[in-house]
Amino acid sequence: MPLPSHVTPAHGHSFSSPAPGLDSFRDHRDVASFAPAALGYALFATRWLQAPLYFGLVAAQGVYVYKFFNELWKLIVHVINGHADETYVMLAVLKLVDVVMIANLLIMTIVGGYETFVSRINLQGHRDQPEWLSHVNSNVLKVKLATAIVGISSVHLLQMFVDVHHTSQHALLWGTAIHMAFILSAGILAYMSGPMLESRKSGHGCGGHAGGGHGGGGLADSHGEGNLQLIPKPSTGAHDDATSSGRATPSASAATSASASASTSSLGGSGAESRIRAAGFPAPKALEDFDHDYPRSLDREAVAMLGKLHFITARENVVLLGPPGTGKTHLAVAIGTRACQAGHQVLFATVAEWVARLADAKAAGRLTEELARLDRYPLLIVDALGYFPLQAEEAQLIFRLVAHRYERGSLIVTSDKPLSSWDLVLSDTAVASSVIDRLVHHSEIISVEGDNYRMRDHGGFGFTSPAVR
Repeated sequence: MPLPSHVTPAHGHSFSSPAPGLDSFRDHRDVASFAPAALGYALFATRWLQAPLYFGLVAAQGVYVYKFFNELWKLIVHVINGHADETYVMLAVLKLVDVVMIANLLIMTIVGGYETFVSRINLQGHRDQPEWLSHVNSNVLKVKLATAIVGISSVHLLQMFVDVHHTSQHALLWGTAIHMAFILSAGILAYMSGPMLESRKSGHGCGGHAGGGHGGGGLADSHGEGNLQLIPKPSTGAHDDATSSGRATPSASAATSASASASTSSLGGSGAESRIRAAGFPAPKALEDFDHDYPRSLDREAVAMLGKLHFITARENVVLLGPPGTGKTHLAVAIGTRACQAGHQVLFATVAEWVARLADAKAAGRLTEELARLDRYPLLIVDALGYFPLQAEEAQLIFRLVAHRYERGSLIVTSDKPLSSWDLVLSDTAVASSVIDRLVHHSEIISVEGDNYRMRDHGGFGFTSPAVR
């Protein structure tokens, strides 16, 4: 039976006939909007014309490699033949240093320029990724090039003063003047880069973009780049009650820091420090600061392997089990910090905070979208599972998170309860079994057994730490 013209099916498409002339109007409008967009894409595609230029600089770098070893060979031959005095050796070494510094300038221009003006270079997680590459932009690149030129000019000027007997006073004067001009120009560029950066931060920082600084307790997508901003809720009585019961939402200070850092990250102006701030860690921790001798039982080799971050690229998980105060959160934060330093985006939150966040998303009808947004973080840290039992709906949210991350991204979960007791934490044996099944399938499970480190100076007040199985 045919549907009446005014009936709209469930999927939202109407079968009613459009008004006369509407299709032609839409066609003209689409054509009018398509032309500028196509022209813009075409102009943007011309950036690839620069790619051969950078590969030409690669060839130039090869020339400098040849020049370096040619000069080195001449130096070795003169030293062996006894024709090289101290001044000659010094000048030859300075010439080698000069070649190396120019080669450094070339690689900075090649990599940084290509990344900035042509196409991103995917080095995320590479152990040798340059720290400056993660926050390079045209402004930063110009300052770095200017300082490199100052360094090269310094070497040239030093060569002139070392060989002062064979250098005219006119050459020394002009060499010094040119060097001072380079220093002055580099200083001006560095000074100008500060106000530019501040203006960008004030224009695009936390709260400077629509949706980036207004109410709500969820996470807003900043600038369409996929960096999630943690927006703090206003302090209310309900919030205070939730905090006292252990189901706290993220703190305002940590949330504000994460929001501002995520904003700068989306602008390409942040490095490892901004990623660390955006992760929302409760305190700075490092693997080197962990007291490996304090726990009675700890697989130190496994911890060292986790520090290499191979589990993130393999999309595997880490489960840290142990009594309170044995260093589980320290290890989780330290591994997360190292991941940030390697170029990975990380997000840290307690179980209570994850539950609050996912509950807000579910209430808004966007839980699926929220889980999809989390895919942009290679590593999520879920801290303190088991410190209070979850309600059935809360346990389902944790299951949704773990199930969605399965073989898609890495999780670090810390818990003071053994896996055999997770059915009590998650309020349901079936849910606990499903969570454990997906969490430990590709995972490293580490037990940290020992006394409470924070209570080491107080004798533990008679409490003993249960063994973790």
